[in-house]
Amino acid sequence: MRLTINPTQFVLFPLREPTYAEGNAVSLKTSLGVSEFFLKMGKPSVHGVYEFGDFRLDAGHLMLYRKDEELALAPKAVETLLALVERRGQIVSKDELLEAVWPDAIVEESNLFLYLSVLRKTLGTQTNGKPWVETLRRRGYRFSGSVRVIPATNGDGAPRVEPFPLHVVPSRLPDADNAPDEIRPRPFRWWNFAAAGLLTAVVALTLAYSYFLKHEITSIAVMPFENENAELEYLSDGMTETLIESLSRLPKLNVKARSSVFRYKNKEKDAATIGRELNVRAILNGRVVQHGDRLTVYLELVDAQTGDRIWGNQYTRNQTNIISLQREIARDVLDKLSVRLSGADEQELAKNPTLNVEAYQLYLKGRHHAMKLTPQDTKKGLSYFQEAIDLDPNYALAYVGIADANFPLALTGNIAPNEAFPTAKSAVDKALEIDSNLGEAHATSCWIAFWYEWDWSGAEQHCKRAIELNPNNGDAHRAYAHLLSNIGRHDEAFAEMKRSLEVDPLDLRTNAQAGQALIHAGKVDEALVSLQKSIDFEPNFWMSHLFLASAYIEKERYDEAVAAAQKQIEMSPAQTHGIAYLGYALARSGKHEEARAVLRELLDRFTKGFVPPYRIALVYNGLDDKENALVWLEKGLNARDPMMTFLKVEPKWNNLRSDPRFRDVLRRMGFPPNPA
Repeated sequence: MRLTINPTQFVLFPLREPTYAEGNAVSLKTSLGVSEFFLKMGKPSVHGVYEFGDFRLDAGHLMLYRKDEELALAPKAVETLLALVERRGQIVSKDELLEAVWPDAIVEESNLFLYLSVLRKTLGTQTNGKPWVETLRRRGYRFSGSVRVIPATNGDGAPRVEPFPLHVVPSRLPDADNAPDEIRPRPFRWWNFAAAGLLTAVVALTLAYSYFLKHEITSIAVMPFENENAELEYLSDGMTETLIESLSRLPKLNVKARSSVFRYKNKEKDAATIGRELNVRAILNGRVVQHGDRLTVYLELVDAQTGDRIWGNQYTRNQTNIISLQREIARDVLDKLSVRLSGADEQELAKNPTLNVEAYQLYLKGRHHAMKLTPQDTKKGLSYFQEAIDLDPNYALAYVGIADANFPLALTGNIAPNEAFPTAKSAVDKALEIDSNLGEAHATSCWIAFWYEWDWSGAEQHCKRAIELNPNNGDAHRAYAHLLSNIGRHDEAFAEMKRSLEVDPLDLRTNAQAGQALIHAGKVDEALVSLQKSIDFEPNFWMSHLFLASAYIEKERYDEAVAAAQKQIEMSPAQTHGIAYLGYALARSGKHEEARAVLRELLDRFTKGFVPPYRIALVYNGLDDKENALVWLEKGLNARDPMMTFLKVEPKWNNLRSDPRFRDVLRRMGFPPNPA
């Protein structure tokens, strides 16, 4: 006998047990589940008592107590808990739980999620903050925490093991006419059916209405989609980024940025942990599978607070329909989040950067390589972006890709600014010519106007426009915070940095640059605390060690500054900024010969390739050689060295601020006056 169970039964009548005449055999089947389950797992069920925290679970009577208070839970909810407690510390899959609690019934998964939700709310969290019942993405559920087992005993003191609950089932159901009154079926009238149907509909609508009012979800993290093999990584990552970009344009929705969610790539963390670390209510998980020319995308939306599965779906489409599939997924996710769309929102979602599927896939490949930031991958990414443009000359995002791949090369010192920035500028201008409302293009224009053109007001306008078009663009917030800091508007910079971290809390660059901004605002002690936290979070990120060296220099803790600078050089030997801080710290500590050896290394590199003149000038200034320091600052001015943008706020130049030649350099850079 197979039974199909409607979840409405459990919503309306969670405490109701079937009567004898309604199907004692069914009652037996559903109540046998946990014991049968553990026999299959090779572990008989001991009908004793389990104690954990303030709770006591009586396995024999399927009762749960908090201290001495009996908790009114449906038997199936207790059976679900028992199945998890019996295998505490182990991961129990969804299918195993369904088999344990409903062994011979075809049950909708929503029943299980309902009971798991009830259990989480009833049990709450442990003293360490972890939930008693954990949800592990795509793997199952686990009961965590210490459990004390008090087995039931027979009269001789031996544990009483019951492989099945002690229910007596007659060989046949009694004849209805001869059954006792208390179990005789009642006559069923049509109005009973109508009343029951009406009641079910009213309660279902009420529950649905109250759920969406109470559970309106306004924050989400789209986790990196999984894939079958490495060849699909560009596609799974690209689809994740595209969905993030689509959702983040909606001002009502708080969408975490790429750099934060991709920190979880290939890492196992439960929804509650991710939700707490990113401060979001919903987690979207996805998986991409390829079958020839067809793609199947599996999605699951999880409530991060309860671990409940809100929604799941799978989409199978030809790869030629991948662009329309992206829009369909975005709309479905918004529908499940109960986000109401305005007319402007609808227009944003309807936008298609390109209708050429091949160009779109080339763009995703370009992003995949360019994001690795190595010279080889950058070159490969640029090639893919150009191929995408060849197929669709109006593909604005591909032009932004070219710009984004070029200007970081100048920031790291791999290419002279006069080589990298004009190419980036031309590409992003073309993108804005195609689409003047492209937020990504305005964010990139902000960086270029700031780093290269020294157009402070123009950079600010682009940053503000990028944020207006996409409030969840963490890169735009970071660019604006950096700009404000470098022109001396420190309070505004901290406010914008805070907003950037709200959108992108795990971005390593923003966390490190927050420490740098504190140094430039004269708050060095706070900077040391902030940078140490960044290093504790990710010890192997070079930028945090670089700014830590800068902070130690300001505190005249030169040995620690040297150690931090050397640590940065080990992590990123191609960078010359750490070498400059190393030379400056050695010079200030009186180790002039060692400092001059560092200076010779920088000068040698300059003859073989590009080294930012600003960094050579910094070491000369540490050696108190003001003449050569000013000569190299003049070279930096002519080369439009992006590092020159720190002159206004970097305290290591304070000894030159009264010098007319230094002040003339600042004047020619067009720095705005200090705020009143």
